[in-house]
Amino acid sequence: MAPTLRTPTERTCERCGRIEVWEEEAGTWRLAVDESGTPQTVGSPYCIHEWDINGTFVPFEGGALEA
Repeated sequence: MAPTLRTPTERTCERCGRIEVWEEEAGTWRLAVDESGTPQTVGSPYCIHEWDINGTFVPFEGGALEA
C-alpha cells in the first residue's frame, strides 16, 4: 500500500498564539474564526510567526516510506 500524503489544516504561532486554518477554495492560510464569525486569536501584528514545525505532524499515513 502506498503512503497517503496528508496536509495540515490548522496552525498556531508559538510566539503570539495566532491561529490560522487552511482554506481550500482560496488555496491559502486564513485567520481562524468561530461559529459566529468572530476571529479567534489574532496575535501580534509585529510578530514574526513561528509555526509549530517540530516534527509532531506526520505528513504520511498508511505505511513507511522506502529510501
